[in-house]
Amino acid sequence: MPAMTRRLLVSVAQRYPCAVISGRAFSDISARLAGIPIQHVFGNHGLEPPEPGAAPHPQIRQWLILLRERLAGLSGVILEDKRYSLTIHYRAARNRQRAITAIHLALRALTDVRIIGGSEAVSLLPGSGANKGLALRRAMALSACETVLYLGDEQTDEDAFAAFGPEQLLAIRIESSRASHARYHLESQTSIDVLLKALLEARGDD
Repeated sequence: MPAMTRRLLVSVAQRYPCAVISGRAFSDISARLAGIPIQHVFGNHGLEPPEPGAAPHPQIRQWLILLRERLAGLSGVILEDKRYSLTIHYRAARNRQRAITAIHLALRALTDVRIIGGSEAVSLLPGSGANKGLALRRAMALSACETVLYLGDEQTDEDAFAAFGPEQLLAIRIESSRASHARYHLESQTSIDVLLKALLEARGDD
């Protein structure tokens, strides 16, 4: 996170109830947010922390075994085990097209899976598991908030963009997309600082 963005986010989180919902594992995203007074943090696309009594879906282990076998030998393809979900990274693949083809073939063997494409990666979630929309609902309930501003930049954020109507949710996507449920967008990641400054100005801070 850029230093300026971190400073602004600290100030915003001191003035508004804030939550972060990430595709990263809970331990990973929590470490990255150390020192920022975020009220609620959700990892694994909303699967962590799990609801009371919930356990990792058993098919995650099965997917891991199968994919390790099917994708073995593909240079630069990394299988990230996040316990509650899996992510296949192919950014460093020497032969990008060969890697993509092999990944798609391997995914056909999986069952009860939700497949979400990303930036040079594929995320695999339980078909009946949580998502960022459900995590957003949990965050709002825990914070006793009736309205929310949600900012996201990937396909998994669409669940959150569609979680509420415009009377409750101000949905903002990084980069425009006609297929998105978000009604507004920022041009790029660098525009986030502008939004954070606007939130501070709305509280009378400059």
